Amino acid sequence: MISMNWVKDYIDLKDENLEELANKVTKAGINVEHVVKTNIDNLVIGEVKTCIDHPDSDHLHVCTVDVGTDIRQIVCGAPNVKAGIKVIVALPGAKLPKAEIKKGSIRGIESNGMICALCELGLEEENEENYNKGIHVLPDNAPVGEDAFTYLGVGDTLYDLDVHKHKNNDCRYHIGFAYEIGTILGKKVKLPEANYKEIEDSINNHFTLKVDTENCTYYKAKMVTDLVVGESPEFIKNRLNACGMRSINNIVDISNYVMLEYGQPLHFFDKDKLGDKIVVKQASDNEVITTLDEQERTLTSEDIVITDGNKPVAIAGIMGGLNTDVDNNTKTVLIESAIFNPTNIRKTARRLNLRSEASLRYEKGLDFEYTDAALDRACYLLEKYASGKVLSGKAEYDNEDKKIKKIEFTTERINSLLGIELTDKDIETELNKLDFEYELKDNKFIATIPRRRLDIEENVNDIAEEIGRLYGYHNLKNTVPILPTREGKFEHSFGFKKNISKRMRSLGLNETRTYSLVDEKTANMFYKDRETILIPNPMSNDRNALRKTMIPSMLDVIKYNKSRGLKDINIYETSKVFYDDFKEENHLAVALYGNYISSLWQGKVIKSDFFVLKGIISNLLDYIGLRNRYTFVRSTEESLHPGISADIYLDRKKVGFFGKIHPSINKDEIYVLEISIEELDTSVKPIKFKAASKLPSIKKDLAFIMPKDMDNELVVNEIKKSSNRLLTNIEVFDLYEGENIGLENKSIAYSLTFEDPTRTLTDEEVMEVVNNIIDKVQSNLNISIRS
Repeated sequence: MISMNWVKDYIDLKDENLEELANKVTKAGINVEHVVKTNIDNLVIGEVKTCIDHPDSDHLHVCTVDVGTDIRQIVCGAPNVKAGIKVIVALPGAKLPKAEIKKGSIRGIESNGMICALCELGLEEENEENYNKGIHVLPDNAPVGEDAFTYLGVGDTLYDLDVHKHKNNDCRYHIGFAYEIGTILGKKVKLPEANYKEIEDSINNHFTLKVDTENCTYYKAKMVTDLVVGESPEFIKNRLNACGMRSINNIVDISNYVMLEYGQPLHFFDKDKLGDKIVVKQASDNEVITTLDEQERTLTSEDIVITDGNKPVAIAGIMGGLNTDVDNNTKTVLIESAIFNPTNIRKTARRLNLRSEASLRYEKGLDFEYTDAALDRACYLLEKYASGKVLSGKAEYDNEDKKIKKIEFTTERINSLLGIELTDKDIETELNKLDFEYELKDNKFIATIPRRRLDIEENVNDIAEEIGRLYGYHNLKNTVPILPTREGKFEHSFGFKKNISKRMRSLGLNETRTYSLVDEKTANMFYKDRETILIPNPMSNDRNALRKTMIPSMLDVIKYNKSRGLKDINIYETSKVFYDDFKEENHLAVALYGNYISSLWQGKVIKSDFFVLKGIISNLLDYIGLRNRYTFVRSTEESLHPGISADIYLDRKKVGFFGKIHPSINKDEIYVLEISIEELDTSVKPIKFKAASKLPSIKKDLAFIMPKDMDNELVVNEIKKSSNRLLTNIEVFDLYEGENIGLENKSIAYSLTFEDPTRTLTDEEVMEVVNNIIDKVQSNLNISIRS
């Protein structure tokens, strides 16, 4: 939330309609989601006259409350309500953020209003801590009957901003937002007072600083003594409340106030508890600190810590330690204003589940000029509102990159990027609004980027974006892009993948899409020789690894559809898998369950099995031109059924596998295939087509008896080697097992096709080839012909 009353301290808005201004801000690229006016009608100060227990409740109270115009009976459930206190009363008709107050009855007792807590009025965050505090009790001198918000000084207009994730901290603090409004309205920003007096005593007499990590590039510290802890001024409390932060005491409130003002988180250490030294370093693994929320945190070597030389006293950029907290007895504080590595802060905050207001700002990066300004502003406020005395000097460490960012560009370049026609004068106007210093030489602009604009890189695109949003996106004219016409075709690898996908659909399979993130156990189901890539900070343990196989995802799809009554599921997916040192490969995965083809009218059913899947992969490989270059070998994949699976080899290199899922993984008959698309994308000769022969072919059938564990592929390869060019096709047409050939044997029958496109073959010359095949197969494989 941005308090517009607060912003008015830095820029003149007295003639501006704040709702219209919100529209201008949104059109300039910063989305104002809601304009919240904190005034609530029928909200008055009341005095509780009597308070008795509700006759029908163990926690409700029946109160009579003087609201100025009359005395009303109100039922209240707050534990801290009692007679004699001044309270905030919402009368019937008051519209609170989450409810409209009406006259009613609570457990049979009439109630004419509501006694309010600050969180119920939107002045504090709704959480268990604030809820347990009960109703808000006002000072004894609060005037009964007056408007409560006027008394609190919280009548304000708040902007609820939706800041783009790539936008820097500029719109997350009030001075930065004032600059944004100044850019839109063409007005200058006035920075707040930060002048203070220093006493002769120096911080260097009491304190030393050592930075022992490259993840801290800038560290400044000031020391303030003789502090008087008390309540904050009303304007500080009201502004913190408006932004959702509760007031604690003047010391702590000032640190939060300056953070919301400059966007620079500060941390106040109780100097007497801290000692005379600070060492900034990386934490040790398993080092422990108890933070301000009284939670014990275990650290790792990736975390940055502030120590007193011996023990940690704060988790840098996130939360301070309980051992150096500011309390009611604090007299001297050491103020830390620093810049830490945003990546380390983000990782630590996420791992510890400790996202604080400070860490959110550190994660976006900080401007060292504001690091200094925030430190001076805090000293000024402590001197003024806590009676502090500021010691001279600073403890400082500076390894910050202070390179000035300059961007060179021409008006023509801006126009080409935005598609509009601006003049040099227009560009100058927008740069002046942005408060960017610039030179114009030889029709070229050289703009200097203010350090507070960390989101702008030395890139003309960023300048074009700034100029474009001020010009107004709504002012851009709709135009049809003019592009040269060229032949429309896919880039090769993408086109190859699309071609495979098209072939799978033509074979009757349905395409699916699944997540690339899986759990570690699932990722290791296949390809156990490949290293699994784990996600460093997963959103959940169910998605903590990148998959190196798609088959588990396909099994999940089958399970999902099966549970919804589908009996026949034939699916495929083409997607990436990841393994080892972030290698990526496109894979094809297929899964079959139930029937591959089912025709009720014709009464024909083809059940999905190993041979159907083998036919699908053979069809695909032949289609892309790899006929006679691939073979199938008994699979070594442990997650497949050992007797119903095969590995796919292309040019003697394993490129995939297929078969039935092992019963230990899934007891259903599910057949799966996975193959590397990139290994298939190899050079192939153009596919040649030839007309069917006009001459007759000759077919001969052979059956061989062989051991049951012998692969059919061995026999087929031996037949091919033992024949000549006349053999054009080999097909298996029968498998027989029985006692008459031996229980340890099987018989496979082959149909051999012989053909010559130039002449008619004779039976004699074909039999000569057949007899040679029989002899070679029997002798080389030690099997016999079945007569």
